[in-house]
Amino acid sequence: MSENKYVSVYQQKRHRKNVFIIITIVVLILLMLMISMNTGFIRLTPGELFRTLFGMGTEKQQLILFEFRLPRIVISILVGMALAVSGAILQGVSRNALADPGILGINAGAGLAVMLFISFFPSTTATPVFFLPFLAFVGAGVTAVLIYVLSYKRDEGISPIRLLLTGVAIAAGISAAMIVLTLRLSPENYQFVAVWMAGSIWGSNWKFVIALLPWILILLPIAFAKSRVLNTLNLGEMPATGLGLAIERERLILLAVAVGLAGASVSVSGGIGFIGLIAPHLARQLVGAKHQYLIPTAALVGSLLLITADTIGRWIIEPSEVPAGIVVAVIGAPYFLYLLAKSKA
Repeated sequence: MSENKYVSVYQQKRHRKNVFIIITIVVLILLMLMISMNTGFIRLTPGELFRTLFGMGTEKQQLILFEFRLPRIVISILVGMALAVSGAILQGVSRNALADPGILGINAGAGLAVMLFISFFPSTTATPVFFLPFLAFVGAGVTAVLIYVLSYKRDEGISPIRLLLTGVAIAAGISAAMIVLTLRLSPENYQFVAVWMAGSIWGSNWKFVIALLPWILILLPIAFAKSRVLNTLNLGEMPATGLGLAIERERLILLAVAVGLAGASVSVSGGIGFIGLIAPHLARQLVGAKHQYLIPTAALVGSLLLITADTIGRWIIEPSEVPAGIVVAVIGAPYFLYLLAKSKA
């Protein structure tokens, strides 16, 4: 057998393995979806759950499932996808394994813009709800530009470590500004903002799903279409330029996609961190570094992580709940320290 045939056989085996992994994650998401639909103060038996899904449940069961639990589950899945793909893009563009929209301060910038907005407008009315993702995109975009400018040096470009430290510093500054702003809020609004900053799936109705969905439907396909561009960027600037890639233009597009996904997510889920860090790393270990497989796998892993975290948060201290962002942080912080120690080695 020729060398080309060996390569072809290996690629086919790798493709089948990756497809099997993706299907397995989808099955796990469906399993967690069923568990999450039955998690809450009011329980639904599996029979009641299936009957309600097919329109044969009681009015109370339909209210619980379709108006409270399902919107929250859908938002968890969409936000997990968006944050994971945003993290995968940032890691690919910066060639920094520690890049994440939360760690770099992009989530904080989006959160600051949303917090300023909801301080002056009621978030339950239709117009602010649909305006929030755009406002979060603006806040995240301004923060991303600031991080880029401060971490860029003409002779050296962008150093991964400098990018990370700049992002951490800006995130700390924005968080301090948000704390100062909370002092001006009423006790009711302060409690809401505190839970939101911890990372809670607060936009748990269909209006928020509809507000978030266009951003996901537009930006995720662009991210998938740019998989080969990310593969080329990983080779380095000189090889990428030699292959005819317009590096600055492609970076700008990819960064806009990453910022848009992160900003739209923050507008309905608050400051959930580490999804954009953990999901791409786990996906890379499962399917390798090719972004054709990495991006969809990271999206699915992000969804699985967030829907699991939200389900655990609603179950662990019933009838109260722990914000999903705290559950993710319990897992993500040690993992971040592990990656940080590994990168120094």
